[in-house]
Amino acid sequence: MTLLRLMAALTLPLCLASAARSQGSPESAAAPADPLAGLWRATSRFGPDTRGPLLIERTGEGYSADFVGRRLPVRMERGELVFELPDGQGGFRGKLERDGRILGHWFRPGGPVNNAGSVSPVRLASDGHGRWRGMVAPLQDSFTLYLLARPRADGNYDVVLRNPDRDLGNQLGVNRLVRDGDRLRLIGQRTGQPEREIAAGRFDAENAVLTLFIPGRGGSYDFSRAGDESDFYPRGRQPGHYAYRAPPALGDGWPVATLQQENIDRAGMERFVQRLLDEPMEQPESLQVHALLVARHGRLVLEEYFHGYHRDLLHESRSAGKSMASVTIGAALEAGAPLSLTSAVYQVMYRGHFPPDLDPLKRRMTLEHLLTMSSGYYCDDTDEAAPGGEEIMINQTEEPDYYRFTLPVPMATPPGDNSVYCSASPNLALGMLGRATGELPVYSFDRLVAEPLGIARYSWPLDGAGNPYGGGGVQLLPRDYLKIGQLMLNGGTWNGRRILGRDFARRAGSPLYHLRNIYYGYNWWVEDFPYKDRTVRSFSARGAGGQTIEVVPELDLVVVTLAANYALRPPQVAINAFVPRYILPAVREPGDDPNAPVAPRDFTSPYGRSTDGSRVTGGN
Repeated sequence: MTLLRLMAALTLPLCLASAARSQGSPESAAAPADPLAGLWRATSRFGPDTRGPLLIERTGEGYSADFVGRRLPVRMERGELVFELPDGQGGFRGKLERDGRILGHWFRPGGPVNNAGSVSPVRLASDGHGRWRGMVAPLQDSFTLYLLARPRADGNYDVVLRNPDRDLGNQLGVNRLVRDGDRLRLIGQRTGQPEREIAAGRFDAENAVLTLFIPGRGGSYDFSRAGDESDFYPRGRQPGHYAYRAPPALGDGWPVATLQQENIDRAGMERFVQRLLDEPMEQPESLQVHALLVARHGRLVLEEYFHGYHRDLLHESRSAGKSMASVTIGAALEAGAPLSLTSAVYQVMYRGHFPPDLDPLKRRMTLEHLLTMSSGYYCDDTDEAAPGGEEIMINQTEEPDYYRFTLPVPMATPPGDNSVYCSASPNLALGMLGRATGELPVYSFDRLVAEPLGIARYSWPLDGAGNPYGGGGVQLLPRDYLKIGQLMLNGGTWNGRRILGRDFARRAGSPLYHLRNIYYGYNWWVEDFPYKDRTVRSFSARGAGGQTIEVVPELDLVVVTLAANYALRPPQVAINAFVPRYILPAVREPGDDPNAPVAPRDFTSPYGRSTDGSRVTGGN
């Protein structure tokens, strides 16, 4: 099936959704006649759930910490205050800053869902002489599953297993539930592979509890009935008519306005949001949009959430986190870090000296090569044989330090010749920043990006050695994702304060290389969109599942989408096309007729269609 037909197949259900729901959904009709048919929900939370106020005090012997009912000794290591909770429940590292506060981080161990550990900010303010107080609030490790079961003629059930955390059902190809008395088996089939059992369990008809044991995902899940207002649906099974409301002003750095004030057609945007609300949920490829935010002329004008997500909930970025790594490095360069775009990778990583007998091609590799994914490493994530690919890196256990894992990866081409999609490259770029500054890169992110932009909460994934991972997976609040886009739109400034150098910000969003048949800058994708009778250039952070920060400088526009279609390509393609298909047609310019009709525009992106990674001659 062509990409255009896939787009049409996804668009058609949006148009027919209201009619389908008004006739009732299959599960609601079947549920009274069959005790297993219908919609079920299960959620599990995993520890350690260590969070709350943290007090650090200076004592005669040094420092101590008061946290979660414990009095803990704090030691000084390489200029950092450090302590750990017993039994691997997490630990703290922080630095005394010149302004008298402690800038620190909580290191949370991995769990059944977020297998890698993560680091979150802990900022402690002075609370009297020799006392500092702050709050520890790490990422909550939880897993939610929805199971929609529909009876089959053979006595078993067709099922959709929906999982907003990882899209596990589509990842495993779950399609069938087999019942034998009270025993249950969940069956899945990946493309080109035989069917296999994904989970097994039992059905307690008396208590209406469906239990499934899912190996490797935290054990048993007890499912109970979910109703019409379940977050399985965008806003309930029958969401009603959507009426636009302007976002609230919250004092978080975002000025707000209405769509009309910033010359965006309200009716057109209302129709688009209504389509998202009416999206049928009964198919594996249904769009799972969690958030949609729009800013124009530096003001937040639209903020909508779906499926139970909200503005105070951290959301996964996947590979859009590569763009966060780029922004962090750019901010550090602007602040005077002892690093430059021409810094030699191996000279920096080996603390000023090239290792003996180094491959001559590796001697030529620079920070800029890593930022543009043109390092030359044999590390293409789309090539299963590539020894430096992300899947091999994160699944191997011999080398927990991903920087050390990448440095010996063989070369495929000379640095700068072409660009391939390689998650190890931005991760190693972040490692260069850490080596150059002598501290974890999250300190640079905190001081130079998060604090100036008012980003108080985030979660950054770690490798097995405790290094922040630059290849993706950073979690921010939705409004904070939009701030990153606005920072880039502003040419590197936020509220008049320069965060990135003007030239770095310009090149980051410029077409420096061909990659996947569009263009690539410093970990930002560059693409041209149709608009009226011309095209406008856009650059974006993009991550699997439908995570996007789309910046359209000519229209002074930033759009953020957050979603959960991690496992299937067609819905991701549809979400990536939201801006040119639905939002740009609603954006007006001075002199436009305010009463002109607004309709979706056909758009098929070449993104992902090829792996041509050639350099763009003279691209800037």
